[in-house]
Amino acid sequence: MNIAIIGYGKMGKSIEKIAKIRNHQISFFSNKSPCNISLKNADVAVEFSCPDSAFNNINICIENNIPVVCGTTGWLEKFHLIKDICKKKNGTFLYSSNFSIGMNIFYEINHKLSKLLFPYSINYEIKIEEIHHKEKMDRPSGTALVLAKNIINNKMKKTWILDKKKTKNQILIISKRLDNETGIHRVLYQSKIENIEIKHQAYNREGFATGAIIAAEWIKDKKGIFSMKEVLGI
Repeated sequence: MNIAIIGYGKMGKSIEKIAKIRNHQISFFSNKSPCNISLKNADVAVEFSCPDSAFNNINICIENNIPVVCGTTGWLEKFHLIKDICKKKNGTFLYSSNFSIGMNIFYEINHKLSKLLFPYSINYEIKIEEIHHKEKMDRPSGTALVLAKNIINNKMKKTWILDKKKTKNQILIISKRLDNETGIHRVLYQSKIENIEIKHQAYNREGFATGAIIAAEWIKDKKGIFSMKEVLGI
């Protein structure tokens, strides 16, 4: 399979490494937006750029009938526009805030836990802590927002708040940026009588890159809008 890598930073280089280990070819790699000529030989594009570029990059891929896997966070106010474009063009788009297989299972654990705790939700305060490297642009992380939204969808809390004093109906998200920290996410359900804590820690980028390549392999001949839930069958 020929893969175009859009966004050739640390994550892009990790994706290149894993793609070659899995016997794929890299047809294009750049930090700049591609054109139709640069995408000519690509079977799939993997997009890990920056929030300001993601929408344009994804749109170019869909316009050129290239299935695209995107892991860029911080641009989701335009997600509905990409969905509309994808449907109109009969394209292929897969988005995830985190491609780690372990984290996607972690999402499901958190979703199930908050659902089980819902009847007793008045007794629990909820806090999410996320820690990443200093180069990460968005705050809080897209992964932390997915964790919070799963809890909100189960009606345990009404909204989230970042690094501030919260009310009982809010989830507190604490964001930290430290040198060389790949990614830690911790969810704490706390009451006066007990604490329940779940945690995911990534040691390097290879887990994210592997998941992205698995997703690219999965969508190659499909049409539609997908997530890692479909890829992993969860």
